[in-house]
Amino acid sequence: MKRKKLFIRTSSIFALFIIALFGASQYMLDYSLCPENRGKNLESSWQYMFKTYPYLKPWVDSLEQTKALKDTFIYSPDHVKLHAYYVASSRPTVKTAIIVHGYTDNAIRMMMIGYLYNKKLDFNILLPDLRNTGLSGGTAIQMGWLDRKDVIQWMEIANRIYGDSTSMVVHGISMGAATTMMVSGEPQPDYVKCFIEDCGYTSVWDQFSKELKEQFDLPQFPLMYTADWLCQLEYGWGFKEASALKQVAQCRLPMFFIHGDKDDYVPTRMVYKLYEEKPQSKELWVVPKAAHADSYLLNTEEYTQKVKAFVDKYIP
Repeated sequence: MKRKKLFIRTSSIFALFIIALFGASQYMLDYSLCPENRGKNLESSWQYMFKTYPYLKPWVDSLEQTKALKDTFIYSPDHVKLHAYYVASSRPTVKTAIIVHGYTDNAIRMMMIGYLYNKKLDFNILLPDLRNTGLSGGTAIQMGWLDRKDVIQWMEIANRIYGDSTSMVVHGISMGAATTMMVSGEPQPDYVKCFIEDCGYTSVWDQFSKELKEQFDLPQFPLMYTADWLCQLEYGWGFKEASALKQVAQCRLPMFFIHGDKDDYVPTRMVYKLYEEKPQSKELWVVPKAAHADSYLLNTEEYTQKVKAFVDKYIP
């Protein structure tokens, strides 16, 4: 009888532990992939951008007045409605930039990089809203892994919009940089010439593990493993699978790596691993005193000149 009671008690404790573990894992997954999403608020995004980068407003106003800022929508193979903005160069050109935003951001919050390419360098530009941001559909942020397929689809659309013979750079910041690197490891059409990543993470596993420790003071085991399993079940991909590090190892096109040396959100150490893993050709700029995603804001002219110098080598 005592053994039976002990077994029942032990089994009950174990069952409660499993329930609590999976509840915590689901919370972690929802917390990470379905956060409070500022990327859905378009008005506040425009307000933020005009306040932070005042020179954007006259440019955007002129685009709207001439109807040069255009919307386009497509459907992904899994039937998610996706949105992007595009703007043609002021003169006919094959030079085209795909510009990819970060976590909980949207295409609007990358308009400063749109300005860099379109206004300063005279490129055609296309800025997609990734899943569950801006005007795109989807129920969750996908951390770049599923997004890589959407961005490849947008690259094909941009090539058709701008004449079917473009010379293309893909440029992303933060999660958009991770997405860019994930794209880079896939087979590339001839019109893609180079990539620029600014402060992207090595993998979703590495980034989530770092946040789990910093925000909740918890180790990887067991929560990361069960949350990873739930992500595979619910979204069809896993944290370790979603690896920019593995993808850049397969990239055969030139890549420019940018990272602030004061970045503690996506730690600066990650860029050195990524740079080392990437085969030639490659360049690295570690930006003094720049925190996460601040390199352009703090060094606008130098950033513009370094980007121009890089893309001019491959898109003359």
